[in-house]
Amino acid sequence: MASGRSRGSRSRRVSLPGVAELLRPPSRSPTPETERQASGRESHAQKITVYLSGVELIELERARVTLRSYGISVDRGRIVREALAVLLADLDSAGEGSVLARRLRDGT
Repeated sequence: MASGRSRGSRSRRVSLPGVAELLRPPSRSPTPETERQASGRESHAQKITVYLSGVELIELERARVTLRSYGISVDRGRIVREALAVLLADLDSAGEGSVLARRLRDGT
């Protein structure tokens, strides 16, 4: 194998949305906040790397331990996916007034 890949291995290329999908104005009636679901505990084909400060990582771990004290046992990835689903639902429903837009605009 000249390409350096073993026979039968899959390409690591990910199919990404095109420019038209990325620049399309958001619709005001996508899934309501209560309907947007995080992917949960399943195998994920796509992956990103996110760098956190030490303080952010400790806060994430503290959230995981707090949830466990409530009887909710989840990993940090699941917490991040749930938080992302909530923020994106809020962005869809509140637009410029969403928590995400306000925090990014105000630099917090």
